[in-house]
Amino acid sequence: MTGKILTGNTMLRVPVRRRGLLKTAAGAAALGMTGNLFSSLAHAADGLVALVHTQAAGDSGPVDSMISKLKQLASEKGFPYRAIYAQDPATYETIFRTLGDAGAAVVVSTFNEVAEPIKAVAPDYPDTKWIQLFADPFEPPMPNVVTVSYDYYLGCYLSGIFASGVSASGKLGFIGGISIPPINADFNAFTAGAKSLRPDVTSTAAFAGSFQDPAKGQEIATQMFSDGIDYIQTDAAATDFGIITAANEEDGRMVSALDPAQFPLGPKSLIAIVGLDFGMSLYNEVSNALGDDWDGGSHVSTGLGTGVIDFVRSPLFEEDGSDALNAKAKEIWPEVEKAKAAILDGSLKVPFNTEL
Repeated sequence: MTGKILTGNTMLRVPVRRRGLLKTAAGAAALGMTGNLFSSLAHAADGLVALVHTQAAGDSGPVDSMISKLKQLASEKGFPYRAIYAQDPATYETIFRTLGDAGAAVVVSTFNEVAEPIKAVAPDYPDTKWIQLFADPFEPPMPNVVTVSYDYYLGCYLSGIFASGVSASGKLGFIGGISIPPINADFNAFTAGAKSLRPDVTSTAAFAGSFQDPAKGQEIATQMFSDGIDYIQTDAAATDFGIITAANEEDGRMVSALDPAQFPLGPKSLIAIVGLDFGMSLYNEVSNALGDDWDGGSHVSTGLGTGVIDFVRSPLFEEDGSDALNAKAKEIWPEVEKAKAAILDGSLKVPFNTEL
């Protein structure tokens, strides 16, 4: 298996070791919950809302955010809930059927890999509302399924503009978990944003082969920083931990990551985030599903201006980071705001380019 690195128009290949999924305590606990799923749901309470997540908890990012918001909404609305870690793709359909048999009111699941299992199961449980987060639209639509996509690439475009202003070397990096079309588009938008203000910048993309491999993230990021890159945009979930660790090793290294929970991991290196608030997205979609006017069979495209996606500076970096870099950040910020306003009013169209 290889990870891909692109520099200019040249594609290089670097080895990526195959690894098992992280055996974190949170992941082990969630796996235990999955193992006990059949018995624990035998007498499920009415109105059950379940989150089936395919990446481990403990990521200080998407999964932790979704679980937290599900707990919050359950407390506010008074419904029973389960958060289930589906580690093995072979179990997805079985887990979904178990939830359907238990009479779950709403089942939320995550990422592209659950699309086919949901398509196989949802028609057999028409009274359960199914929500797939980070998804392509179903063709044809299913009346009890809502799919949700995220225009994360628009935030990456803003990050590219910002990077062009704060980078001293003009060498920018991007590390994704896996090369899939939406993440390829994120890289291309990041590059386009940077070049819109500084055509001479170069951008390099690498893919770790996993969204749960901090060691590989650190390895790739260390290589990039050693090659003179001084700003890396991440798109790799729990793999981000290693990228931020590499940035912390020397002054002047900058990272833009995914979630505000990551700010404390690099107060002097994590300068910004392209925030995708999976927790808020789950909160919004489950709230809609619990209402009387839920629009089943639809696709929700979530972008800037929705409260789910935005590009923001780290308040911790503003306090603890380099004065010189903060000065550059402040200087370039009006350009970021100008581009954001143009995207929102439709005068700036950022291409969704999935080709590497």
